[in-house]
Amino acid sequence: MKPRYTLGLTLVSGIAIGAIAMQGLHAQTKLKAYSVAEIEPIGGATLSPSYLTNVRKAINDSHGRALRTVNGKVFHIEGSPAPAKVAIVEWDSADDAMAFYKSKTWTDFAPERDKAQKTIRRYIVEVER
Repeated sequence: MKPRYTLGLTLVSGIAIGAIAMQGLHAQTKLKAYSVAEIEPIGGATLSPSYLTNVRKAINDSHGRALRTVNGKVFHIEGSPAPAKVAIVEWDSADDAMAFYKSKTWTDFAPERDKAQKTIRRYIVEVER
């Protein structure tokens, strides 16, 4: 009878340890994040054809996915008037987004970007899974 109790106790202990480990791993999971940029084009100025391609590649290399909203139509529903354009990027985490927007890669794109558009506001939103 004793081996049965030992086996049962071992099984229950293993389940408890596994449950605690899973809870710990779940707590360490980073939340997805989205960066949102509200943009007003500068009259008559345009971005080079390669700009969006290069920016999207840089975003992908930094664990982000451009949702290709920058050329989409923005519809106003309520509150302050909507901006002319909105750029939304999905990120694996807010840390990845912050690192990208503080990177040399992003700042290297600034001269061309600043000639063609004015960023009204850019922010990051973390999303629960």
